[in-house]
Amino acid sequence: MSKSNASEKAGPISEVRVSGHVQDLVANPSPLGLLGLAMVTLVASTQKLGITDGVAYIIPWAIFLGAAAQFVAGLMDYKHDNTFGATAFCGYGFFWFGVAMTWYMTVKGTIVPGTAGFDPHQLGYAFLGYFIFTVFMTVGAMGANKVLFIIFFLIDLLFLGLFMSTLGWGGEAWHMLAAYSEMAIAIVSFYGSAATVLNTHYGFTVLPVGAPFGSLAKKAAALKK
Repeated sequence: MSKSNASEKAGPISEVRVSGHVQDLVANPSPLGLLGLAMVTLVASTQKLGITDGVAYIIPWAIFLGAAAQFVAGLMDYKHDNTFGATAFCGYGFFWFGVAMTWYMTVKGTIVPGTAGFDPHQLGYAFLGYFIFTVFMTVGAMGANKVLFIIFFLIDLLFLGLFMSTLGWGGEAWHMLAAYSEMAIAIVSFYGSAATVLNTHYGFTVLPVGAPFGSLAKKAAALKK
């Protein structure tokens, strides 16, 4: 019997079903997220340090780099099944959305600090909440690399200075701690972004980021063996 006769006898194939999950190929979003963080902290720190004045021109960078770039990177990290990276980038992306809105309402006169119904201590408690969030994320960063750990440690100092100064629990020193920490975050984040891009692009270590460290990282590595 010929092949054509066999096909006719068996009947035409009308449908083919493929089971399983097809994962879309997604590039590493970390350089984009770190670029967003670097840009917004660079611009915002100049205001805290007194190099520039006001926040009106910082708002676009807060929305599109600090917020949107990090949020997009976080969504892409979810596709990588990277819970740590997704939580970090989305979490800080939402933070900068909130800060940008606060600055915008202040510039437009919707928020008038010092008047009834506008208590800046509420913002201070928001900073406290993000300080708590950053502390346990810093523990997670130890399992990534040393550059990322340094960035998170500096963010700890930033939020420590922010909530202490905003809640009025300290003097000008806390504000300056936040200012210098924010500038340092920008510098190290630029390095982290460059290292991830170049190391990935060339396929070897152009800029070192340091290996994971700490007891939790050692235990995790041992469990994978």
